[in-house]
This record gives sequence, C-alpha cells and structure tokens, in this order.
Amino acid sequence: MSALLWLVLVTASSPPPPQVVLIATPRGETAVPVTTERGTAAVAAPRLGPALGLTLALDGSRVTVGLSGVVFVFQLGAPFVRAGGVVYGLVGEPYLARDTVFLPLNWLADCVPRALGGRYRWEPASGGGVGRLVELPVASAVAAAPPVVPSGPLPPPPSAPGLTPGPAPAPAPPPNPITGLRQRHAVVIDPGHGGADPGNPGRYFPSHLVEKDITLAIGRLLRAELVRRAIAASLTRSTDTLIDLTDRGALCRAACDLFVSIHVNAMPEGRRADQVSGVETYFLSDAKTEDQQRVAQMENEAIRFETGTSSAATGPLGFILRDLQLNEYLRESAQLAQLVQDSAARIHPGGDRGVQQAAFMVLTTARRPAILVETGFATNRTDGAFLASSLGQHKIASAIADGIVAYLLELERKLAIAAPARGR
Repeated sequence: MSALLWLVLVTASSPPPPQVVLIATPRGETAVPVTTERGTAAVAAPRLGPALGLTLALDGSRVTVGLSGVVFVFQLGAPFVRAGGVVYGLVGEPYLARDTVFLPLNWLADCVPRALGGRYRWEPASGGGVGRLVELPVASAVAAAPPVVPSGPLPPPPSAPGLTPGPAPAPAPPPNPITGLRQRHAVVIDPGHGGADPGNPGRYFPSHLVEKDITLAIGRLLRAELVRRAIAASLTRSTDTLIDLTDRGALCRAACDLFVSIHVNAMPEGRRADQVSGVETYFLSDAKTEDQQRVAQMENEAIRFETGTSSAATGPLGFILRDLQLNEYLRESAQLAQLVQDSAARIHPGGDRGVQQAAFMVLTTARRPAILVETGFATNRTDGAFLASSLGQHKIASAIADGIVAYLLELERKLAIAAPARGR
C-alpha cells in the first residue's frame, strides 16, 4: 500500500467533528457551535465563558485561559498548550478571527479532562453531530475515570522450562514501501525564531527575507516530506509566531521519537564574514570551540523576545534534570546528527562543516534524541541564494528527511536485536 493511499484511508476512517458542543454542568446546559473554517474543529472561546466560568486574556500572540483553577497558556498559531509544567500537543491551532479567539476543539475534548484530573468528561459526538463536555460533581471526580478491566480470559502466564510454550508472537508488520520502516514514528520539527524574533537578518536573502521566514519554509517542506514517507510529523509553529525556547523542545516527550530544530547560521561582521559557508548539525553538549559557543549564544539570544514564564525547571534542580536528559540521549542525538549531516552535506553547495555540539536552550527540554541543523550561512552569497530558493529549500528538507529515515531504520534494527535478548 502506498503512503498516499494509507494517509487517504486513515483520513477517511476518522469520524467527522461534532457540529455542536453541549456544555453540561450542574448549572444547566449550553450549546456552543463548532467551526472548521481553518481546516480543523475549533470553538469560540467567549462562547465557553458563561457556561464554564472560563476567563480569557489576550496579550500579543499569547492567550491565557483560566478554568477551574488551572491556567492554560496558548500561542496563536502554535499546536500546543501549557498548563503548569505540562505541555499538551493539540490537533489544530488557536487563532484570532473577527476579534474573537478560537480554541481547538481537541483542547476541550482531550486536554481539559486530562489537566483537570477527572473534573470533566468528554462524550464524543453521536449520530446527531453533538459532542458533550460534562462537568462532574466534585465528590465523583476521582471516580470519573475507573481503571479499565479487560474482558475475556486472562492471558496464560509465561512458559517455564519443561512446560508447553505459549503462542508464537505476532509477525512483524510489513515494511513501508518507501522507507522500509516497520513501526510508527513521530517527529517534532521546530522552525527557529518567529514573531517578534526575526533571527538573523539574512544579508544575502532577497525580498527582505529573514531567518524566521527561511526556517518556516524548510520546516513545512520537511513535514510534508516525512508525511509522504508515512512518518507522523508536527511543527512547533506553522505561522509567524513566537514560541518560548523551552516550550519547543517540550513538545517532544512520550509520543515522539526525535526533535529537529531548523536554523540559519551567520558570521559576525569582519573580513571573512562572507567567505564562510556550509551546513552543520548540532547535538546538545558542552561547546568545545569558540565557534560552537558563538552559534549557541546567537541562537539562545532569542530568549530576549520572550515574555511571561516558561515551563522549564529552573535553579539547581533544573540543571540536574537537564543534565540527566542530556546524558540519556547524548549518544543517540550524536548518531542522529551524523546521519542528518551526512545527508545534507551531499546536496549543499556550501560544503560540509560537520557535526558540532553546543548548549542550545531549545534542545534542553526534549525528552528524546534532539538536533539543531544550521542549514547554511545567510552571510554567504551562495548559501543565501540556495536557502532562499524553492529548489534549495526542497533539497535541504528532503536531505534532512533522508537522514531521519536512516536513523529510524537503525533504531528499529537495534530494537529488533534487543527484543530476543530481553526474552531470554
């Protein structure tokens, strides 16, 4: 089955979103219409206020919603929401239309019941196209999500020496015809900078383009390349909006295999500024050279554009947690960086600057292997023209995707080898 046919079948099998959400509380019921004007289901936040006692504040691109003592922080155009120290991925993005904030229906149906610990229950749409969000009595909130009891007979215990072995394990799924991958994988793509943070100005970018424009274009193409290969992919931002550095990596947690941040390099003013060119790929570790420190400092300066608090841990505990995360995925991140770098260097006109390491803030909160790709130098005429062209952007996105597939194939091979060893 081709990847395109697979995506069509998955899409066709997904139930349509409800046309109306019924908010059911002890105070009564309120019907709220659902819109799909931006492609995914969303509800107007002001319509939820009277029914749920919801509060709403809009500050630039940041939307703060208060509900039952929990504060949810959204970014317009970004597919995630932060509640306390937890970041939830969203299906769809919050947006502003006609002076009204619209929130993804997925937030109401999935994030609210999870974040509020059983205070609310979501009931999917019935045949009439009506979904229900039910506010539960406080006394029964703890019992709102009882443990699932499996039906039917329990599986037999593991076989012991001398006993009849249990049934053979299920055969491995067939390989994907495009990539050869057998398992489902998910990647989070981070187009660097955005919103008030333009990134570097792009000395050799035409038409007043800056780094944030190039990274978003490459990020979108990379997502399309991965989806074409039947790999789930999401963007930390799909529009020109600012996302906190630590919130970007935090989107790569449980349901994520790896994190890729896209950037454009630049040299400081000087005689050699326009002579340096090429692609380089970083993983998270201590910088070993002055140039690595320079690049990390340049990218970390994006924090000056941020407002409000971040979900990252701070103080001594924060440093310990980040160090543990770094050590856990150091080897895998370095391997991913090498495979992506090898692939990108083959098509890049500026040459191969190799795999590098530095302390990038955007990589510290990813709980999976994470890399940052400096796709070329905006201060070099050849690199600048390559990255600003449609052909160049397609080439670099396809090359990064090739490197990702190579890493995932190697990951599956290691897991297949480890599985029999665990079974012995």
